[in-house]
Amino acid sequence: MQTITGTDIELAKEFLCNGDLVAIPTETVYGLAANALDEDAVLKIFEVKNRPRFNPLIVHCANWEQMEKYVKNIPAKAEILAKKFCPGPLTFLFDKQDIIPDLVTAGNAKVAIRIPDHPLTLALLASLDFPVAAPSANPFGYISPTTAQHVFKNLSGKIPYILDGGVAEVGLESTIIGFGENEQVILYRVGGISVEEIETVLQEKIIVENTFGLNKPETAGQLKSHYAPDTALYTGDINQLLLQFAGKRVATISFFKQYSVLPLSNQFILSPSGNLDEAAKNLFAALRTIDELNVDVILAEIFPDKGIGRAINDRLNRAGVENK
Repeated sequence: MQTITGTDIELAKEFLCNGDLVAIPTETVYGLAANALDEDAVLKIFEVKNRPRFNPLIVHCANWEQMEKYVKNIPAKAEILAKKFCPGPLTFLFDKQDIIPDLVTAGNAKVAIRIPDHPLTLALLASLDFPVAAPSANPFGYISPTTAQHVFKNLSGKIPYILDGGVAEVGLESTIIGFGENEQVILYRVGGISVEEIETVLQEKIIVENTFGLNKPETAGQLKSHYAPDTALYTGDINQLLLQFAGKRVATISFFKQYSVLPLSNQFILSPSGNLDEAAKNLFAALRTIDELNVDVILAEIFPDKGIGRAINDRLNRAGVENK
């Protein structure tokens, strides 16, 4: 199969309407999209990614009105958050309508659903009469793609079209929330919207669910080993880790610090200015670049445990050797 990369929304629409897969840009990472209402099309996502079918997918819609067709029992707090953060990197876990196939939700009664914030993809979704299911456009477990070139490298010859929307602005997957008793907000995955931002809007604390390493995930991004490079990765105090791996070929990932004992070519500083949003945007690209270097190990700092820094630490933890 020939894989084409371009910006033709009509061509992307044609492939999706014919039951094919299309890689789409979002503000978080690139997604591998299929008609969410077509089980045969959705099955291709699992086959191309080699993704286990017990791992649910996220459904993407053009707007809130479209989303309401596919879910039920929407809490008032969800609408408050949607007004602030949608379109954007916030995914809601709602009771699903029967029209959403069980294959999409891995048999769960709830569906993860969101409105992505990217002009090309929003225009594409608005032109369709169905939502799309779209996990990250990469082989299962590997580093998520933040450019069309990343997708092409991993999936060329396996999908017909990549809609090129440039570099993903956020660079980490969406935050996923659900709702418990009395509409209590439950965080299932840290991501592009921080806990602090949600709590500020609602003026209340939310529940942070411990979902690390679930055997049967309730939603996407909950498996213990995920977002991982082929090169072994360790997270912690880099100075101590450098002693531990003395004599090894090493690359480092840091927030803004340099390490004098290493060549600069092997140091990946995610934000020289100390900006967590910039660090998040650069994380996956750095991991992919390091994976192409001839090094034995990747040593990564622990980032500040606040804002999107929590999501950076989450991705590094799931990519790390100790968690496998």
